[in-house]
Amino acid sequence: MFPNSRRGSKKKKGNLEATSHYDKALVNGVVYSLNDDIYVQAKGEPNRIAKIIELFEGVDGEGYFRAQLFYRAEDTVIQDLAGEYLQEKRRVFLSNVEADYSLNLIVSKVHIIKLPAKILLENEERDIPACDFFYDMRYNLEHLTFSSVDNEISNVEGNDSNNVGSCNKEKYMLDLYSGCGAMSTGLCMGASLSGVNLITKWAVDNNSFACESLKLNHPETKCRRIFEIAEGMEKAMPKVFTSPKTEPLELDSDFEDDNESENNVEGESDGYEMSPDEFEVDEVLSICYGDPKKANASVKKVKPSALYFKVHWKGYDSEEENTWEPYDGLRKCKEKVKEFVTKGFKSKLLPLPGDVHIVCGGPPCQGLSGFNRFRNKDKPLQDEKNNQVTVFMDIIDYLKPKYVLMENVVSLLGFAKGFVGRYAVARLVNKNYQARLGIMAAGAYGVPQCRYRVFLWGAQPSEELKVGNNRSDLQLKTALTLGDATSDLPEVTNFEEREAINYDIEPETEFQKFISLPRADTLISNGEEESQLRILYDHQPLQMNKDDYQRACNISKKKGAYFTDLGGVVFEDKTVRIDPSVERVILPSGKPMVPNYAITYRDGKSKKPFGRLWYDEIINTVVTRAQPHNQCVLHPKQNRVLSARENARLQGFPDCYRLYGPVDEKYIQVGNAVAVPVGVALGYAFGMASQRLCDDKPVIDYPFMYPECLKRKEDSDRFKDPNSIHEEEIED
Repeated sequence: MFPNSRRGSKKKKGNLEATSHYDKALVNGVVYSLNDDIYVQAKGEPNRIAKIIELFEGVDGEGYFRAQLFYRAEDTVIQDLAGEYLQEKRRVFLSNVEADYSLNLIVSKVHIIKLPAKILLENEERDIPACDFFYDMRYNLEHLTFSSVDNEISNVEGNDSNNVGSCNKEKYMLDLYSGCGAMSTGLCMGASLSGVNLITKWAVDNNSFACESLKLNHPETKCRRIFEIAEGMEKAMPKVFTSPKTEPLELDSDFEDDNESENNVEGESDGYEMSPDEFEVDEVLSICYGDPKKANASVKKVKPSALYFKVHWKGYDSEEENTWEPYDGLRKCKEKVKEFVTKGFKSKLLPLPGDVHIVCGGPPCQGLSGFNRFRNKDKPLQDEKNNQVTVFMDIIDYLKPKYVLMENVVSLLGFAKGFVGRYAVARLVNKNYQARLGIMAAGAYGVPQCRYRVFLWGAQPSEELKVGNNRSDLQLKTALTLGDATSDLPEVTNFEEREAINYDIEPETEFQKFISLPRADTLISNGEEESQLRILYDHQPLQMNKDDYQRACNISKKKGAYFTDLGGVVFEDKTVRIDPSVERVILPSGKPMVPNYAITYRDGKSKKPFGRLWYDEIINTVVTRAQPHNQCVLHPKQNRVLSARENARLQGFPDCYRLYGPVDEKYIQVGNAVAVPVGVALGYAFGMASQRLCDDKPVIDYPFMYPECLKRKEDSDRFKDPNSIHEEEIED
């Protein structure tokens, strides 16, 4: 060994004590130095890849080295998916794991180079010099995070995140599988609190009622209903629009009719007369991938294969007379289509690469649901119920946003050894996005609900991505309860049908005070003149049928009450059974008072059927169905289920956020939503990171509470210079 100036002091290195430190070591005739990259022998496994960061002599007189490990992709959370979904087999990741080894375990040197990470343009190939391995990212094992090495700024084209004034510039978001817009609404509000002007420019969802709810609350958003965000949509869009740096393309050659002359347009060429069964296009209004007329058909039977345009016909003024026509059927209307294309290009009707700052969304994965008895555990992505995760990632590949945020159920990490979650991470890392995967609990952000959801962040290499939450100094706050959130709401019956009513009493808690603010006083307001009236919307319960209503009326108004109050049952080994010694009570409909499904559900051990909630409780999770048959959803003091508005409050929706559609559809929209305060917290983190205002701590401190942060500030205070944002407010 070759000594350095630190020789002589005893110091513990992991489980080893060091007596001397060295710059170099001679092993089997080869000199190894600090910062050399090497293979390390591993028993029964492939050789480990490591960097020498210390050389020392132990108290036993033997030579040792401390190594910082590199991880192969299969050593990370990606695991066995690396071979299929990561293109570069020589790519490794610098880990935060260090370990001590005997010098005798060194196998040989290995040539590893460090490359700048960048997002490749379409058809661009990465230039990798000769090497054994290369790395461009770190991997944090504790937080399942892939991040840029030393947070270096790569030469990603168009990066402006470090410009001081960029926070005032509008940043556009695409909300895929948007539902009624809860996640994007929360993200925009949180970004606003950080000083970033984030706007949901585009939204897409299958549910027409959810789309109408989003448009009702965000008229500035272009919300589209697409029955399937189809595979290949990212390939179809370039047919109509091209790069945002140029003018829109002339129509594709496959749109041209070889039999038409250049002047034969709109039926105006010499000698052309329209036949009686032809109609003249007045204006092209919209665009869709796949035939909207077949939107309700089974996805298995109908696969989108072409673009469709919504057409307004000359001489037909009614909106109901507008029709959707296939791209190929408008050959004689090239100028009208081109006019639509040009207008759509200039107005950013559809997002294009370079337009989108962040894409968020929760692709549906019904194939992961525990209610699905026929789940494909071996190859989950072959289940069409899960293919929207693939579609989501395909759209990311096409649009190349600076940030990605994907939300999903916790089963994403549990089902089939987390296959779908690992797949999503692999897709991002393969395209050189930083990635971080984690679980968030809604109750930790200001609602009385124990709802857990998985979130996956992706960020281009040039952007900042916080690494994790490793704090030990957290102080718990008093939990919110059902009563804290809803006790001020007016009493309504099972038969309430009014969409808008007045508040009967003033707010009783801080939560109620801020959640019931008029729209004009909230961050949701777009600054236009809006009503200051406090009107309560959507306080409508799902109407129970006569039998269920009669059962609900017989459930005691006390904590813990459930269907056993209906009588005629006995307990055997903590299991509810029908009491054979008494005659069953029969309802006027002829059905038993105690329904059979209440007895058979969870083998008679569940307290959920016709369960009555109580004011001091925290809700497990807001569901999409308000039926009391297998859910504890009865109001504490009223003979009805919780209303759509009460559920919305439990999800953190401000009262001014209106819902569109039948009552059962409102429950679906609220139940499928991301809790609004979770979106606010994520939006604030995004805003701070995108402005590079995060410190070196492993977690961001939020200088606000929900829903107090809903209160709108003056516009002059909303988007400050990033160098002065919350300097006094951010916690140490």
